[in-house]
Amino acid sequence: MSHFLMNPVTLPSPAGPGLELRNRAFIAPMCQYSVEAEDGVPTDWHLAHLGAFAAGGFSLVTAEATAVEARGRISARDLGLWDDSQVPAHRRITDFVHSQGAAAAVQLGHAGGKASTHPWLPGAAEGTVPASDGGWATVGATDAPVLPDLDAPHALSEEELGLLVQAWADAARRADTAGYDAIQIHAAHGYLLHQFLSPLNNTRTDGYGGDERGRTRLLREVVAAVRAAWPAHKALGIRFSGTDWVDGGWDVDATARMAGELVREHGVGWVDLSSGGLGGPAAIPVGPGYQVSLADHVRAELAGTDAVVSAVGLIHNAMQAETILATGQADAVSIGRAALRDPHWAAHAASDLRVSAADSPAADQYWRANW
Repeated sequence: MSHFLMNPVTLPSPAGPGLELRNRAFIAPMCQYSVEAEDGVPTDWHLAHLGAFAAGGFSLVTAEATAVEARGRISARDLGLWDDSQVPAHRRITDFVHSQGAAAAVQLGHAGGKASTHPWLPGAAEGTVPASDGGWATVGATDAPVLPDLDAPHALSEEELGLLVQAWADAARRADTAGYDAIQIHAAHGYLLHQFLSPLNNTRTDGYGGDERGRTRLLREVVAAVRAAWPAHKALGIRFSGTDWVDGGWDVDATARMAGELVREHGVGWVDLSSGGLGGPAAIPVGPGYQVSLADHVRAELAGTDAVVSAVGLIHNAMQAETILATGQADAVSIGRAALRDPHWAAHAASDLRVSAADSPAADQYWRANW
């Protein structure tokens, strides 16, 4: 019996066969706020957290938003790849993920005006962390606060943007040395690249603002720089907020246009669709699979390409995921909260779909569990 969720899928790359994955269950990047040393270096927590997903049968394990420069961290306890000293600890994780038959991806990002916030853990305070408490001055598309409770960032000059593009390329080279198989560029959730994309935030009047071509310029430059620094045989992906859910904001049609250009002209082979993060109040229809229609829309735009489109957002169980794939709304599913509750979600999904025990993606050490 064929099962869409458990069928292999390949993330294409400009050279070579691409990244073949054992199934279509991906791990979405999820910040853990667990770098207690505040140096961007992965810890035992990250090894256990990400390693459990690999042993639990997922095919692609994506590390959390990993900053391309220190001031780009969402919080001081986030991961980074802005320094060579951070690479060995990342390599420890990718080596273990590979040992379990899974592939490893890293989400490279920059929080921009949403940086220097408190770790989002129980009891977390809101707002920008002041310098007196370990925070730092933030940067953004403009000097207006991204959200009402955040400090105003410094508006990046064109020269500073050039340096930032280089930081992304340098982080990509470190990701290669660290053994990652794929990069996902973070252009979602109101962070820096999304701040440039959305007219809700980007009111610049220079070449990085104005019309859609200007607002998407930084993203195109980052993608081009990362693709040039990243080996041609390795897969490159991007996460969009498919819509701001606010009238006059970034929307799914603009996302589809941008995704089409990046896939057809810039070597992107994987597009992941989330939403929100800017503006408000936003009428977000939160519920099971509420973002799947965004993936469906973008997938239609990418018809005729071999790009893989993944859907994310309250995808809870195997039958829901199977239906999304069987009906052609997405090529893969990215699992977040459900995987936090059950790191073996993929292996359990295989059992729910009546995949034979011999074909289960679970680690051999767990065979007696009779998934």
